Amino acid sequence: MKAFADLFRRLDETNKTTAKLEALDEFFREAPAQDRMWMLALFSGRRPRRIVSSGKLAQWAADEAGIPLWLFEESYHIAGDLAETISLLLPVAKAPKEFSLTEWITRIREWAGVSETGLKQQLRQAWDELPDADRLPFHKLLTGGMRLGVSRSLVFKGLAQSIGVEPAQVALRLSGAWHPDDYTWDELLNPTRDSNQQQPYPFFLAHALEEGPESLSGLPADWFAEWKWDGIRAQLLHHSHTVQLWSRGEELITYAFPEFQLLSDRLPDGCVLDAELLAFKLGKPMDFQDLQARLGRKSASNALIRRVPTLLMAYDLLELEGRDLRQEPLMTRRNLLGHLVEAVQMPGLLRLSPEVPFTQWQDLRIARQSSRDQGSEGLMIKRKSSPYGVGRKRGDWFKWKVDPFTIDAVLLYAQRGHGRRAGLYTDFTFGIWKGEELLPFTKAYSGLTDEEVRQLNTWIKGNTLHRTGPVVMLQQDLVFEIAFEGIARSTRHRSGIALRFPRIHRWRKDKPAVEANCLEDLNSLLHQVSDRLQPPETGDLFKDQR
Repeated sequence: MKAFADLFRRLDETNKTTAKLEALDEFFREAPAQDRMWMLALFSGRRPRRIVSSGKLAQWAADEAGIPLWLFEESYHIAGDLAETISLLLPVAKAPKEFSLTEWITRIREWAGVSETGLKQQLRQAWDELPDADRLPFHKLLTGGMRLGVSRSLVFKGLAQSIGVEPAQVALRLSGAWHPDDYTWDELLNPTRDSNQQQPYPFFLAHALEEGPESLSGLPADWFAEWKWDGIRAQLLHHSHTVQLWSRGEELITYAFPEFQLLSDRLPDGCVLDAELLAFKLGKPMDFQDLQARLGRKSASNALIRRVPTLLMAYDLLELEGRDLRQEPLMTRRNLLGHLVEAVQMPGLLRLSPEVPFTQWQDLRIARQSSRDQGSEGLMIKRKSSPYGVGRKRGDWFKWKVDPFTIDAVLLYAQRGHGRRAGLYTDFTFGIWKGEELLPFTKAYSGLTDEEVRQLNTWIKGNTLHRTGPVVMLQQDLVFEIAFEGIARSTRHRSGIALRFPRIHRWRKDKPAVEANCLEDLNSLLHQVSDRLQPPETGDLFKDQR
């Protein structure tokens, strides 16, 4: 645990890439093999199941520290992190012992079936044995808030540096479903895992295009464009006459979408497609909220499949007849993909993402304006000569999303944030007018600068009407422009409407609260979006591919 705690501290204390790589390299060289396995597992979301609620953990820690719960909660609101609060308030360990990361995780997993009384006793014993330096990562394991402050690509780079292979090879060997219980360190990183036919390839990601296509290097003829679809990224693997569907989060989602097994008899053996998984009906994409009804399920009923049919909008071919195509130019891969989709002839399940033709940059600006009419979020612009890389590599793939929807709302409630902005109010609830009442309709956590956060916190301290735990009710004076990507009907919200990816766009210091938008405005926008997504009465956006 000492080596992992030291890594955790070093990663948290610096923003310098070289320092983080040095810390990762040292950990991978010196930590026990099984601890290295668990570090990679924790980084990629393979954490032990949470065994105690935050409320009970806080109460037990307060009892151990000899303070009332209200004082613990006040400390938590200032620290902004439950694991850190517990680590700071607990008394010094009576009999500190050194355990490895694997040993602590093993103990935590064994506690899963223990009674509440037994669990409390086990925790008290652990607190008596935890050295100060090990406390924070231990409590991160308990609370499930294990974030190492590094990107996946940087961890792969650090591991690659320590074992002397290319980062892309590390990414490939660690893709897909694996668990420390099932592999040794040598087995996990064995090169033969590269040919494991059940593993998805690492996904290639695009950078946001901020300044328009004119900022791209080269001529328009060097680039290819297609729609950016609003679904989830997925890879479809067909090996040994078996179809598997993997999400970008490297989760196997085959069983939630059994209809794609019908492709098994049509696809050549040994192929991997990169695609967008969409809820799709009568020629047009459905709302993303419809797709969510299919996600996270272990199976899907026939009724659900009929209500929310899905489609793979394919835009890349990574493997064909067992041959890795990722280093081939994009247009070579796309031509092969086009022939493959045409040969499959199952447009209800698999389609080629259509090209958006252009000869000059202005053509793309015009096309982007019609994105929502196509049921898309904007455009993908890719260099024609680009290979299929690993992770987010700048220069070859860009996403140029449409401008978000916006609406003016009144700030109603605030709550302190976590992490870097702990102790500051950074979690906000906003309302819109329904008659003469302000109706809460969304939360937003980002979009303000550090200076604006400081100004707003000063205002909150002087304009708090009421406090309930960590939440404060405020004077209804301030207006903010809220940006969001999508809007849908919802029975879970008082307003009857849910926004997708809401964030603060700007502080409207020029506008009084009475001029904020009303519920009718949101309903009108919802109807406009719904009309765009209604299937056409005749024809099909992709009838040329049938």
